[in-house]
Amino acid sequence: MLSRRQFVQSLLAFALLPKQLLQAKGFLSPNAFKVPPLELGSRSGKNVYFDLNIQSGKSAILPNRLTPTLGINQSFLGVTLRANKGDRVHIKVKNNYQKTSTLHWHGAKLPAKADGGPHQPIKPNSTWLSEFDIIQPAATLWYHSHQMHETGLQVYHGLAGMFIVDDDESKRLDLPSDYGVDDFPVIIQDKDFNQDGSFKYISDFREKLMGKKGETILVNGVINPVLKATKSLIRLRLLNGSNARTYHLNFDDGRMFNIIASDGGLLEKPEMVHSIKLAPAERAEILVDVSDGKMPILRHKMHMKKSANRMSGMMMMQQAQGKKLEFDIFQIDASGVSGPSKKIPKNLVKHDNPSAQLISNKRIFKLQMQMGPQLAFGAVMGSKDLLKINGNTMDINRIDEVVKAGSVELWEIENTSMMEHPFHIHNVQFKIVSRRGKIKGHELGFKDVVLVRPHETVQVLIEFPKFSDSKTPYMYHCHILEHEDRGMMGQFVVV
Repeated sequence: MLSRRQFVQSLLAFALLPKQLLQAKGFLSPNAFKVPPLELGSRSGKNVYFDLNIQSGKSAILPNRLTPTLGINQSFLGVTLRANKGDRVHIKVKNNYQKTSTLHWHGAKLPAKADGGPHQPIKPNSTWLSEFDIIQPAATLWYHSHQMHETGLQVYHGLAGMFIVDDDESKRLDLPSDYGVDDFPVIIQDKDFNQDGSFKYISDFREKLMGKKGETILVNGVINPVLKATKSLIRLRLLNGSNARTYHLNFDDGRMFNIIASDGGLLEKPEMVHSIKLAPAERAEILVDVSDGKMPILRHKMHMKKSANRMSGMMMMQQAQGKKLEFDIFQIDASGVSGPSKKIPKNLVKHDNPSAQLISNKRIFKLQMQMGPQLAFGAVMGSKDLLKINGNTMDINRIDEVVKAGSVELWEIENTSMMEHPFHIHNVQFKIVSRRGKIKGHELGFKDVVLVRPHETVQVLIEFPKFSDSKTPYMYHCHILEHEDRGMMGQFVVV
């Protein structure tokens, strides 16, 4: 007789097998990989001007149905912004959507008034101007709605896009950088759909408390896309744009690849790996050698040994509810590649790390998630009071921390719950200096999000930029968007 675990695993294997066979035999008509339009703005010297429109539309995501969506300069998702270190960007955002929204420049170091958080709302038919100097090195940043209490809904429906920063040092490395040719944005999201083709967002209390996870994967807004590679070495700018799902990404043929960048830019040297874990809002750039001409599938799949040993209570609950735990993300068709692979540099950039000797303050942040009877009886209870940082739920009129401009601080993030939380800090790029286990892969680089595992404490070292504004705060919060919307967020000012 099969044990319960063997039975569940056999069901998972059976559910996954037909899809893989159908793809191999070509029964599922593949969709073309979509590259978001590139927006370089209009340039006058070092000044770059972007005009963005938050808008609603309808998108052909499913066969024979149109899905109501939100987008920036298009019907679904945003165009890719690209500028250089040293530029001064002027971003005019017009809100043509029927609800108040914002656009937050995630990962950017910038003045608080330009941040695009909940303190910079854009009412319907109104315009907001964000202006700031790009003072950080080349990196894959992104932008998304940060509207108070509605971030999850608005991002889920499409208010998110990529923001690429270049600099001279990265250009000298001769990495793949021809946008849409050998350098590709990969925005990964998971969705659920209603029968009429519309997005199915929050349907019960558990999704409010645990975060929204969908059963259909989209890449740049497309289901099951196939990327037809023409170059033998390609650069994938991976962005976990999902509301709550953490991805364990690897290729179905087990091929190795090089991680070259994290949230805040290039690593000091490439890291050769066979898998990478990305929590919501994390980014990583990888180089994939496809000179063998094969057709590898990037997938979300945990190794069974790891999943058996480290499976959290949340994952076990999903498994018991019949939720999918493995997905194909997209396929690369390398049958048409030409020329030898570019040589990958052994060294990339030298990091200017904050000095631990200059630490002027240590702060402790406890991520708290009240569980128990509330989960079972959630239909008659709210969820805002269940999600806290240091005993407090978010209050837009309360300043939680005051930081000195230019200072170096150690922030200790303690997760007291049984669920992973990706912790994001606005306006900074930090270094992870202590966590359970080895710091490796993309976590060796500069970060603005760190995944804090259940009952884990993580320490990050931060050098704050010299922007100061005693009245306008930045945010720190869990980047499971339903957690952010329901109280797991705080505010700090820099003076």
